[in-house]
Amino acid sequence: MTPLERSWGWLAVGICLLGCRPSAAGGRDFSGSRPNILLLMADDLGIGDLGCYGNATIRTPNIDRLAEEGVQLTQHLAAASVCTPSRAAFLTGRYPLRSGMVSSQGGRVLLWTGVPGGLPTNETTFAKILQGQGYATGLVGKWHLGLNCKSSGDHCHHPLNHGFDHFYGMPFSMMADCANWVLSEKRESLKRRLNFYALLAACLALALAAGKAIGLFPVPWALALCPTAVAVLLFAASYFMGALIVHADCFLMRNHSITEQPMNLSRTTPLLLREVSSFVHRNKQRPFLLFVSFLHTHIPLVTTKDFLGASVHGLYGDNVQEMDGMVGQILDTLETAGLANSTLVYFTSDHGGSLEAQWGSHQYGGWNGVYRGGKGMAGWEGGIRVPGIFRWPGVLPAGRVVSEPTSLMDVFPTVVQLGGGKVPQDRVIDGRDLLPLLLGTAAHSDHEFLLHYCQTVLHAARWHQRDRGAIWKVHYLTPVFHPEGAGACYDKIVCPCSGDGVVRHDPPLLFDLSRDPSEAHALTPDTEPAFHQVVERVARAVEGHRRTLSPVALQLDTPSNLWRPWLQPCCGPFPLCWCDQEGDADGQTPPDRDL
Repeated sequence: MTPLERSWGWLAVGICLLGCRPSAAGGRDFSGSRPNILLLMADDLGIGDLGCYGNATIRTPNIDRLAEEGVQLTQHLAAASVCTPSRAAFLTGRYPLRSGMVSSQGGRVLLWTGVPGGLPTNETTFAKILQGQGYATGLVGKWHLGLNCKSSGDHCHHPLNHGFDHFYGMPFSMMADCANWVLSEKRESLKRRLNFYALLAACLALALAAGKAIGLFPVPWALALCPTAVAVLLFAASYFMGALIVHADCFLMRNHSITEQPMNLSRTTPLLLREVSSFVHRNKQRPFLLFVSFLHTHIPLVTTKDFLGASVHGLYGDNVQEMDGMVGQILDTLETAGLANSTLVYFTSDHGGSLEAQWGSHQYGGWNGVYRGGKGMAGWEGGIRVPGIFRWPGVLPAGRVVSEPTSLMDVFPTVVQLGGGKVPQDRVIDGRDLLPLLLGTAAHSDHEFLLHYCQTVLHAARWHQRDRGAIWKVHYLTPVFHPEGAGACYDKIVCPCSGDGVVRHDPPLLFDLSRDPSEAHALTPDTEPAFHQVVERVARAVEGHRRTLSPVALQLDTPSNLWRPWLQPCCGPFPLCWCDQEGDADGQTPPDRDL
């Protein structure tokens, strides 16, 4: 077949699919040809960590094979540069600000399992829509979008309350605290907070004692010294109770039941793979949607012994290569079940690699390739540009590369319509259907503008000026970098969104990503004649976007993101949270519980 004949063949496939699939407003049913949908999401993976995106030193043959056999997106963007808001946007197709999955007070993600915040029940996920279309829906791995509201068992934010028939994994997130690692997202924060209150109590005790001694406060000595006892208890709690709390968040759950608390990290990977295989084989006679949300490559980089020392990039490289091996096993499961050709497979990361994941001279975070910045840095490309690979044998062209701006939010309308569902019309959906772009029947992305928020603050925006082929990026705020090393915010776990840790730019910084993807050379009115035109056009688009926003409760603000002991999931009397119902992880199938 000649190249021209192949091109016409793909065009015919595209026209057929587009003619048979439902539209956003409701169209014809094509349930007889609906694909299975397998969504694979890494955690904190840098776009530069994969061979198909230019890495020559970390081996990722299975993910690279997906790119060779499918369509690779090179300007695929997360809606946020940290976990919780990015994943909320992925599942709902909406900027996280619309669902309230952001904070105005510095809380970048959900900090504990025992908090009332989470993905609101009035939000609609693609899983909920496909569940209504007869799909079996499952989530294996990380959730990190909340769990309970008023009690430790109401499960208001649980995956099963957001359209998933089956859940197995971590309701929270793999964090360094789960392995007593030197880098800690939660332990040090908890210690600082408790120690602060302990110091206040100690100062109060000293003031009362001094006042009692000079006769200023006529109170009993026992009462005057009471704050001392409080201070001692708080100091002790910062070191002992804190450890119990953070470990209590490291647990596995099957549907509504805790199966292992704390997790036995050495067997978590085989347990997750076993669950994926079980779900696929249980549901191979019906269409399914399976979201595999890896715990890799988030610190503490839990890696099985078979992959330790396998890479030239230390523990992080080992962890990436193990995740690639997991992708290979999952793809083998599809082959064994005879489902490879009837399954749309998608691979991505929730955001860029972490530059702050460092200890001494060791780097434990990902590599973001040529792109500036990383995790937590809302506007810079390194924090939001992620892998995006789609494979659907016999439908999507193999080896196609798309350089148009696309978003993780685009997965929502794409899979909803492929599954025979309708995109909701009662709310703003920011994602755009990707299938025409993947097939090659559309030359350009439907995204003319994309906004890049840090919490509630707009840090940057991009404009795809199609008639010029330019992709402009306007930065209003940028985090303060330290010049040494990788340029990370070393004194922070992630860079802040506002305050002294950011620089406000007036006029804004302007880059043309089509010529300068590294954002190394800011344009000025002297170097770019269209400077003012571009900045003004983007400003109008931002203003138009803001008019579409509605006030919502912010789920990551302190009232909803403050730990409450009565919300803490525990399979024993708190704080003695311990149970193990997993048995041997080397078995082939898990017990059929709550299926």
